[in-house]
Parts: sequence; C-alpha cells; structure tokens
Amino acid sequence: MGHPRRSAHRVARLVAIGAVVCGGLMVSQAAADGSPAQGPGGRPARALQGTPGTPGSPEAELARSLVDRLGTSRTAGSWIGADGKAVVAVTDAAAAAEVDRAGARAEPVRYSMRRLRSAAETLRRAPRVAGTAWAVDATTNKVVVLGDSTVSADQWSRMKGVAAGIGGEVRMERTTGSFSTRTAGAEPIFTRGGRCSAGFNVTDGQSGYILTAGHCGPNGTAWFADSQGTAGVGTTVRSDFPGSDFSLVRYRNPASDQSSVVNAGDGQVVRITAAGDPVVGQKVFRSGSTSGLRSGEVTALNATVNYPEGTVSGLIQTNVCAEPGDSGGPLFDRNTALGVTSGGTGDCASGGVTFFQPVTKALTALGVRIPDAPASDGDAAGAAPTAPTDGSGAGAQAQPAAPDRPGAPDRPGAPIIPGTQGDTSTLAGIAGYARRLGPGLALVGAGLLGFLATLVIRPGRRRYRGYSTRWG
Repeated sequence: MGHPRRSAHRVARLVAIGAVVCGGLMVSQAAADGSPAQGPGGRPARALQGTPGTPGSPEAELARSLVDRLGTSRTAGSWIGADGKAVVAVTDAAAAAEVDRAGARAEPVRYSMRRLRSAAETLRRAPRVAGTAWAVDATTNKVVVLGDSTVSADQWSRMKGVAAGIGGEVRMERTTGSFSTRTAGAEPIFTRGGRCSAGFNVTDGQSGYILTAGHCGPNGTAWFADSQGTAGVGTTVRSDFPGSDFSLVRYRNPASDQSSVVNAGDGQVVRITAAGDPVVGQKVFRSGSTSGLRSGEVTALNATVNYPEGTVSGLIQTNVCAEPGDSGGPLFDRNTALGVTSGGTGDCASGGVTFFQPVTKALTALGVRIPDAPASDGDAAGAAPTAPTDGSGAGAQAQPAAPDRPGAPDRPGAPIIPGTQGDTSTLAGIAGYARRLGPGLALVGAGLLGFLATLVIRPGRRRYRGYSTRWG
C-alpha cells in the first residue's frame, strides 16, 4: 500500500501538468482561429455558430439545385424552415414530387417566380415614391410593398392603384418610421462631417482597402480613425450609390494591418475567410458602432428600397435592427462575409427592418477579394460560390425584430483599423489581445508554479521506532 503523503505528492504533480496542458490548448485556440471567446455564460461563442442555412450547407445547396433544375416557371423561391430543412415553393404536382424525392419539403403555391418577378418589375417602372420598398415573400407567395410614415395618403393611393393593376401577386403594407440610410458604424471611420462603419478589409492583390457603404461618401472622401481628423485612414477611390450601395476606401498607410478580421468587441475577433450569399431563413450577425453586435434572420433577397437619395436594388432584407451610425458595418455568419449595412427603418429598442448590400456583387464590381480567400476561376475574386438571387423571401413584411444580443459585447465588429482596439500595434489592441489569451496563460502559469513546487517540496519520510523482539 502506497504511502499517503507520496500519493498526494504524485496527484499534485499530475494536476499541475494537466493545468499546463489545458492552458496551452486554450492559448493556442484563442490565438489561432480568432473565434470569439466565450463571454458571460459562454453565449457569444454559441450564438456565432450560425444555422443549418449557412452558405454551402447541404440544405442551402439542395434548395439552390432544385430551384435551378425546375426553373422559375415551376418554382417560386426557397428558404430554410424553422426545423433547418430546405423548403421549395412549387406550382405543380410533378415539381412537388421531385422536391420530395430529393429530400426537401415542397410548398404548393399559386404564383411562379416568373410571375412575381414580373410584378416587381412593374412596380419598378412606376413613378418612384421615396419611402417605399418591396421584395418577394416566398412564404406567402406575394410581392410585399412597404410604405413608411413619410409616404402621403395620395402617394399610397397611387401605389395601390399600380398594385391593383398587377393583380393578386402584390400585398400592400404600411410600416412605422422611415426608410433611411444609416450614415453617421463597426469600428467607426470619420469624415470631416460625419462617420460610417468599416465593413470588411479587401485587396486587389497589391493594395489594401476597406469595403463599406456607397452612401457614406463620394469619390475623394477622406477618412480618419478619430473624430478630430488627425489619424488618417484612407480615401474613397470608388463609390456606387444609388443603384447599388458600396464603396472602396484605399488605406493611406500600406503597412496598416489589413487582415480579414472583424472585431466582435471586448478583444474578441472573427476571422473572415470567404464571401458568400445568404439564404432566406438563415441566422446572421451585424455589427456597428452605434448598436454593437446584433443578430436576426434573412427575410428576403433582391429587395428594392426607395431612399430619399435614390433607389437601390438587389439588397438583402433582414429583421436585424440597426441605427444611424451603423452604415457600412459588416453582415456575416461565422467566417463568411455576406453584406454591408445600407439602411432601413426602426431601431434596436422597437425592432425594424434593415437592408444590406451583398458583398459578392460588390467584390465582382470592384475587382477585389477577401484577403484570406484565394480567388478561383469563374468566381468573383475572393467570393465563395453563391446562390442565385432569385428574389425569394420569407417574412418580407416589416416585423418588430426581437433584438438578439446573446450576451454579446456592446462594441462593434469591423476590420482592424490603425489606432483602434483591433490594432495590436496600439496599447489598447495589445490589451484586448492579452485579455483574450489571459485565462489560458494564467492556467499555464499556475500549473508551472505547482509543478516546480512538487520538485522543491518532497514528501517527508516517516521514521519508525525500533522495538526489541524480546519481552521483559
């Protein structure tokens, strides 16, 4: 039977070694993948894991392939159901049978996507009314037209007349607030008269750029990391708004950290390695300097919004909230860039609807890519294979979004910008990096101290008193 003191000594040594190993694993994981560490209760890490509808998932690919195979005359869009299963809207029994055989769920509808697209095109040709927006709601098989509080009764009546001429494919709805661009978001970048969010770091293979919203500023706009205009970031070299809503800011200092990392706040980061298009029903995350990290779902694709400044088409529609100051901020799911914040209505207290410029369209138009995503033949530079924007949507009507901040930090998500928290060349950036590695390093240190203690302090040997073998 082993001596109890020596057994305790061995156990202490094993515990110390285990602490070193576990701490080393924690440090290596935090440093390697850049994924958000667990926040209070571990909720941020779980929340950022995404949904079954993530671009490239089997469900999303199945829905795309079925819609492509059956065509727009026999289908009316697709989405990811609440159970994570692919759903395809179909117009005939044969198409429904084919969808069922493929393992997806068929949803019989009256109007085909061809009919719904024709209805949307008729709305687009009608006289423009600022404060209106429309998108296909595949779940109700309608083109939903939204009118905000700035649309007068006469204007709304004229829009109703256009809708009545189209037929039953269109549903009209009024919404509170007003559709506006969200200028004034993740790490803020400032002009002399306002601010926007940086979206994603991108590159053309030679120079580094920030991809952000086009309405933030025209060509030649100078951007700074501070509101005083003393720390220069770069200059807008390409801006597209209205029509689309994206712009390209060339970094002023080529030595700046231009890695494809988005700050999720509190020293936590998400590494962006691909660009893709979302699917309807997919859970997504948005970050901005005003409202921080928020989540919600994609409700429609290929949406059209009539801002006061002009019309923008081909947008991603979501129920993620946003507020002024969030413009240009990143929309993403796990490691995939999806869009940059364009505008919307509502706020993060009452909810609302927010629209995003698709990243893949911007990358193709600008000839740039995500730095860590190698370009492939036939694809947009740096863009992952994407789904066709068939205009499908689920829940396109404006609904109060339950602001979902799953224990998320309040600070915004954005590319690393010199002089900001994500820049490890600054004291704040180093402090954030240290906070992320701190728990693992502390465990390693405690383990090493414990192990050294077992080497210095050895168990005492028990002394036995000798007794005579004779009595008396």
